[in-house]
Amino acid sequence: MLKTLRNFIDSPTSGGIILFICVVVSLTLANSPLGDPFDRLLNTSLGFENDAVHLKYSVALWINDGLMAIFFLLVGLEIKRELVSGELSTPRQALLPILCAFGGAIVPAGIYIFVNQGTETASGWGIPMATDIAFALAVVAMLGKRVPASLKIFLAALAIVDDLIAILVIAVFYSAELHTVYLGYAAAILALLFVFNRMGVKSLAFYLVPGLLIWYFIHHSGIHATIAGVLTAMTIPLATKGKDEPPLLKLEHALTTPVNFLIVPVFALANTNIRFEDGMLEGLISPLGIGIILGLMLGKPIGVYLMTKLAITLRIGSLPQGASWTQIIGIGLLAGIGFTMSIFIALLSFSDDLLIAEAKFSILVASLLSGVIGYVLLNKAKASTPTNNT
Repeated sequence: MLKTLRNFIDSPTSGGIILFICVVVSLTLANSPLGDPFDRLLNTSLGFENDAVHLKYSVALWINDGLMAIFFLLVGLEIKRELVSGELSTPRQALLPILCAFGGAIVPAGIYIFVNQGTETASGWGIPMATDIAFALAVVAMLGKRVPASLKIFLAALAIVDDLIAILVIAVFYSAELHTVYLGYAAAILALLFVFNRMGVKSLAFYLVPGLLIWYFIHHSGIHATIAGVLTAMTIPLATKGKDEPPLLKLEHALTTPVNFLIVPVFALANTNIRFEDGMLEGLISPLGIGIILGLMLGKPIGVYLMTKLAITLRIGSLPQGASWTQIIGIGLLAGIGFTMSIFIALLSFSDDLLIAEAKFSILVASLLSGVIGYVLLNKAKASTPTNNT
């Protein structure tokens, strides 16, 4: 049993399976007699507060602002590792996934803005920009050797850059009024962490404990608190002397399992509790629903395809080795699995519960369709010929 459990945890599809189960459980709870008690649980306040410190928030906010900061810490570690020594470490390696990530963000946002211009839902333009790394890579993993390894690396790099774009969008466009005093405190602590890095401090405690203070001050500054995770990640050393494991890799390895099997599933459990009501299906054909669905299902693959075509035409990039154009479109469809980040941005975009529910439902539908169509397309696609750069 222990061996089976270990094999399941190590499987690249396991995170996606757990996530899918949590989505089903959350939807079931929301539409059962347990729906109201579950809502009350999410709105229960936890923590403490006094004249100097305010740390009393609802369970839902602790999940969305607290636990998700750890998720963003892991994303930040992955981004830094790829920038320093991975698929984004040289201009030649980085250019194609960077261009495709921007294309896969700008085209969906443009579609959403076009459909929702002048409406109360126009502020949700960031929703279809995001890619859910866990789900997308889980689908690719299920395809096994039918997808070349180079294409899997390409999708991972694209999704990482996509996350970075989403983080910047959240920080710039989905933050409240700035409180410069708190922001100054956070900046001072962050500067101290960079000093620790330059001094060669390897102990993770010197980064994570001050990182908690950065989270607190950023949370009160008006910028979304999850950004603290990314900022802290950027200060953690990747280089090391001797045979010791670098602090960044040590923390990344320590966080991967709890993030994939606890934090992201808990986020899904708390945020996909959509209660199906009259008019919910009609919401799919509202400007909000159409913008999200077309943005994720069409905007993503179109953006990825056009940017790949542009890079090859300008001779500044080439298709991943062994990949065909059909597979590029399939990868673009998988990038349309927005889920975690899309739902997160939806929560920041609207205050109306009905709009949030409609956005979540549209994200679920678009992500499901994108994943299924992408899987079928990649499953049937043939590898490219050796002359795949034209």
